[in-house]
Amino acid sequence: MTTRLVVLDTETTGLDATAGHRVIEVGGVAISNRKHSDEQFQSYLNPERSIDDGALEVHGITESFLADKPLFKDILESFVEFVTGAELVIHNAPFDLGFLNNELELAGDPRRLEDFCTVTDTLKLARELHPGQRNSLDALCRRYGVDNSGRTLHGALLDAEILADVYLAMTGGQTDLQLEGVSGQIGMDRQPGRSDSNVGRNFAIIPASDEELVAHRKWVELLGASSVWNSVDSPGDNESG
Repeated sequence: MTTRLVVLDTETTGLDATAGHRVIEVGGVAISNRKHSDEQFQSYLNPERSIDDGALEVHGITESFLADKPLFKDILESFVEFVTGAELVIHNAPFDLGFLNNELELAGDPRRLEDFCTVTDTLKLARELHPGQRNSLDALCRRYGVDNSGRTLHGALLDAEILADVYLAMTGGQTDLQLEGVSGQIGMDRQPGRSDSNVGRNFAIIPASDEELVAHRKWVELLGASSVWNSVDSPGDNESG
């Protein structure tokens, strides 16, 4: 049986759970048959403490907004039910796991997420696929052509939706990146994704511009005569006209 995938993210009052910082939003979306589903979990939380200025600049979630929101212990059971048995897909998993496990402990629950979930860290996966490159969520969106134009501020549910697209692109063979039966929930328009099979499809060939060709040739010249690029034709050299 295929493992259920849940892409998960959190927002917090600061960077260090061991220094007393707390979770203020948790958001997760389920992926079914390599498609977004309408199964999701999202809750803002009252952290019962102040929010660091630096964290506020990132997510924009204010203390006044959170004043009437539930405590983590109030949503614990529904959250655990949502993630139990799933493979959690998290970007920089140690950060989110540290905070969520701390919340479980503060709520008097001796379990850890790893006790009832497996975890895939997309930051670790991205570093293996793209060593030496920037692998932030924004960088991965640019690399894989994922639209994150609605991400002016961080948000747990929004970031989970975006990470789901990135994860499907990273692991290949996605069938449809559009939400099934859900529209307009996260403030951004989604484009249809790619099919699992590209057999028989005709793809448009986009030639390099004159400026790109000049830049490429300059780059090859900088590499020197011994470069392998000097042993092959430069882009556009075989084009007629």
